[in-house]
Amino acid sequence: MKLTKEQFQKDFKDRLHHKFSIETCDANSVELFQSLGSLIKTYISGDWREDRLEQQRNQQKIAFYFSIEFLPGKMLKSNLLNLGILDLVRDGLEELGLDFEQIAEAEKDMALGNGGLGRLASCFMDSLASTGLPGFGNGIRYKYGLFKQEFIDGYQVELPDAWLTTGNIWEVRKDHEKVDVCFEGHVWLKEDKQTGRLIPVYENPRILRAVPYDTAMVGFRNEQVNNLRLWDIEIPESEERKYYSINERRQIQDITGVLYPDDSTYEGRRLRLIQEYFFTSAGLQTIVKRFKKLNLPIETIHEKIAVHINDTHPSLAVAEFMRILVDEEGMEWSQAWLATVRTMSYTNHTIMSEALEKWPVDMVKQLIPRVYQIIEEIDHRFVTEMSTKFDGDLVERTRILRDGQVHMAHLAIIGSHSTNGVAKIHSDLLKDVVLHDFYVLYPERFNNKTNGIALRRWSQISNEPLSQVLDETIGESWRSDAEKIELLMAYKDDKNVQEKLAQAKKLNKQRLADYIFKTTGVKVSTNAIFDVQVKRLHAYKRQQLKLLHIMKLYLDLKQNPELEIPPRVFIFGAKAAPSYYYAKAVIKVINEVANLINNDKKIQDKLKVVFLPNYNVSLAEIIVPAADVSEQISLASKEASGTSNMKLMLNGAITVATLDGANIEIKDAVGEENIVIFGMDKDRVYQYYREQNYNAYEVYNSDLTLKRVLNTFVDGTIPNIVREGQELFDALIKYNDEYFTLADFHSYIEAQEKIDLLYQDKAKWNKMSLINTANGGRFSSDHTVKRYAEDIWGIVAMK
Repeated sequence: MKLTKEQFQKDFKDRLHHKFSIETCDANSVELFQSLGSLIKTYISGDWREDRLEQQRNQQKIAFYFSIEFLPGKMLKSNLLNLGILDLVRDGLEELGLDFEQIAEAEKDMALGNGGLGRLASCFMDSLASTGLPGFGNGIRYKYGLFKQEFIDGYQVELPDAWLTTGNIWEVRKDHEKVDVCFEGHVWLKEDKQTGRLIPVYENPRILRAVPYDTAMVGFRNEQVNNLRLWDIEIPESEERKYYSINERRQIQDITGVLYPDDSTYEGRRLRLIQEYFFTSAGLQTIVKRFKKLNLPIETIHEKIAVHINDTHPSLAVAEFMRILVDEEGMEWSQAWLATVRTMSYTNHTIMSEALEKWPVDMVKQLIPRVYQIIEEIDHRFVTEMSTKFDGDLVERTRILRDGQVHMAHLAIIGSHSTNGVAKIHSDLLKDVVLHDFYVLYPERFNNKTNGIALRRWSQISNEPLSQVLDETIGESWRSDAEKIELLMAYKDDKNVQEKLAQAKKLNKQRLADYIFKTTGVKVSTNAIFDVQVKRLHAYKRQQLKLLHIMKLYLDLKQNPELEIPPRVFIFGAKAAPSYYYAKAVIKVINEVANLINNDKKIQDKLKVVFLPNYNVSLAEIIVPAADVSEQISLASKEASGTSNMKLMLNGAITVATLDGANIEIKDAVGEENIVIFGMDKDRVYQYYREQNYNAYEVYNSDLTLKRVLNTFVDGTIPNIVREGQELFDALIKYNDEYFTLADFHSYIEAQEKIDLLYQDKAKWNKMSLINTANGGRFSSDHTVKRYAEDIWGIVAMK
């Protein structure tokens, strides 16, 4: 946008005066941020409105991205960068005697997601706008998100993440687009005597009101602004029911309270299902209303609307869309089904069976009775059609209604024209193993779309020292075309450029070291290897394998304090689901290992362990640029893709990885000599599954080194973990090591010894780091969404 520094300064002071009636010298950082954010939103609003009108005028096809999570992080710097005024605003504020970074720090992370799923959705929102593609996000406006994580006596404690305390400056409430969502009651079908159609009659339904809050998604210097719509809940007052008890109000407000209610209880699972239908129904209702304004035949809706189901959580979109088309728009079933399949597409993000959602039939029937009737009919027609073409057992295995449960992935696949995985290995596993039955039914629907990341945030915003080196070395074209980062490969043997990149890494390590000291009181040296594992805490991601490596090094140093090894700082960031007790035990053990090692003077500070609480996007922006080693150590075949692996390699970290998820594609990009691969591949893993001959106790009992390390969990070496240490030990021995941690132990140790040797050869290490950065551009989410647009959604750029 065209803006002078002087005009910005005037606008900012005027906004502060009007909003808070104070001078800049009297305002605190929150007031300054609120004023700045409010001003920037004004700068955005013209393009935001114009793009919406242009889409309507041109009858542009739009992709609506339905996701239970969005994890955008702080938006101030992103919006300023994309508007092209980040440096102007920074300089303008500094001339007014204000600290831009302190103002930016006052912004709260939006608590709308947890891990890679939500971050991917936000990267896609950024990339859709930045590539000029018309996209529209649809999710839930959580009041508290997942939770705010703190550690007390080493244990994870979950506190409310009250991110909306001072409001959300970026959102706009859209009261004129409120819709009602119907739950419960009884539904029966009545024949319309004039048309002969069956009309649903609702008795005693529970009506809840969905209120949309829209946030602008600003494209990178292209004047395009898309929309992220998040739904909140209200209690509609009617003549029949004007008064609700405090408890009733609280129960309703809880629907948009937290992300992922505890699914270990019936009430928690019920609340999750309500959430999923609430935002799905609200989103689809407004989509149909929007389409009808185009005055086109309803059966052509797929020509102007694409709805994407991001993982199984919004799978009810298939049945809800059918309900709207058949019940409210009067379409014949077969016509409505054709439109639904053409409109819907689905991304599978996991092969873990527990993540492929299933809901008890009785729960679905009671909560959303009309939708359940639609699902029954979809299932019945599916069985009728497929039974004439395929084996009965195959059809039975792929039904939506099986064993008293509604299988949400089945509904999404049957009701969509596209099902994609998120890395080549993952997509192959879906076709060959996890969803093989569906691949037999619909081979043409399966495809791969490897995940990507918004490189603007993970380089230009979070790593300004690196960005400056890139500008000086290859020019600035990479800022708008991420694949141009590959121009850096021309300098892979240039010692001067390597040194500049190393110095940028040093600055980032110092920033992280300062943060670690401020947060935990632990002093770490920037000369040490910063060894990073940041991701959701789950047994298949194998934080426990990292623990075994740490304890081996510690025992080696206790036996020989003069052992020559490069110092290491092990950095963890992860939240465990509140009801996932094993993961919470791992957190406790890591924290007690940290207490043990960080306070043992005999090892001469050669090892430090830091678990930073409340891992979120803002913390990732500090950790990722500082990492030397990227730990991607999930059991081969279990990680669908990963995106932290992409962020870390872009920022010059060397990846230690199994052949899992996108690690394989990173290896192909950087070359085998610039990544450290270890462990079993998926074929060996599946061989164990077939032969059922893995014996963890035999592995443990026949390996003295492993036995010595593993025994530290139960022999008192690590204080204060009597229960948790036993839990980890039992998971690996008594319950036969579900994720083959012990089988991969020695290969992992060898990989880490290779890292030690490489790090001591600075020239070699710096070259590897440069090559990783230079190849990071191919994992841009800009590229990924273009492939979705072309292959799945059928949308084209506006600009």
